[in-house]
Amino acid sequence: MLSLLLSRTAGAATLLPSLHSNKMNESPRARKAAAIVSRAGEVRRQVLSADGRTKLNPRPDKEFYDYPRLVKHVDDGFIESLTETYRERVEGEGAEVLDLMSSWVSHLPAEIRYRRVVGHGLNAGELARNPRLDRFFVQDLNVDHRLPLGSATFDAVLCAVSVQYLQQPEQVFAEVFRVLKPGGVFIVSFSNRMFYDKAISAWRDTSDYGRIQLVVQYFQCVSGFTEPEVLRGMPRKQDDLSPLTWIKRLIGKLNSDPFYAVISYKNVRPIKD
Repeated sequence: MLSLLLSRTAGAATLLPSLHSNKMNESPRARKAAAIVSRAGEVRRQVLSADGRTKLNPRPDKEFYDYPRLVKHVDDGFIESLTETYRERVEGEGAEVLDLMSSWVSHLPAEIRYRRVVGHGLNAGELARNPRLDRFFVQDLNVDHRLPLGSATFDAVLCAVSVQYLQQPEQVFAEVFRVLKPGGVFIVSFSNRMFYDKAISAWRDTSDYGRIQLVVQYFQCVSGFTEPEVLRGMPRKQDDLSPLTWIKRLIGKLNSDPFYAVISYKNVRPIKD
């Protein structure tokens, strides 16, 4: 037994310099890649200033959303664009989806059955009426940005027409990164509508282009997200438009709310056949 222990100890001793030398011989690119992987999900910088996070109405958001608002916050053209985006970018059958800052309306394609859809919002009455949610939770992300969800559990996270209310978007985006599976997608959509006194100053005081750049920076400030992709308008085939749709578009009745979406993936964008 003693000789066996000595030989193992000696073997370990002879291996240590070899391991050390291998690490020392790594290329600068390999060391940089390892460092990037180790920092994945970290907030690299703060995008917003203290003033940019302020709201005209400083009362807690939970009080503002204390009663259900059973209205649509964007028009049918925007919703159609968003649903088509989800149809194209979110895995179909078997996908697990987190609908962040959700409401009583679902924008997911009706014909696709997902494995699980979890909703989040500030009003339980609204969330209870959403037909696509398998379960939901109520939480003010401006008070507590930590999501009560396991790491690497969702294939997609969605945030529709609500990002303008986040006062700590950097931390929330880092949490989304944590709960996404590798290759999972985060889709943030918005228009030019808002509850003006509840939107943050940085959002209120800029243009549509500036808002796109804000969301792009939210993604870029978290290590590990892929380069954000920006969508504008209707991502659908022209030959899918019916004559009635063309007439509505011509007279300005379709998609009057501008549609924007910023999309990024955790670690890498999957390649589809």
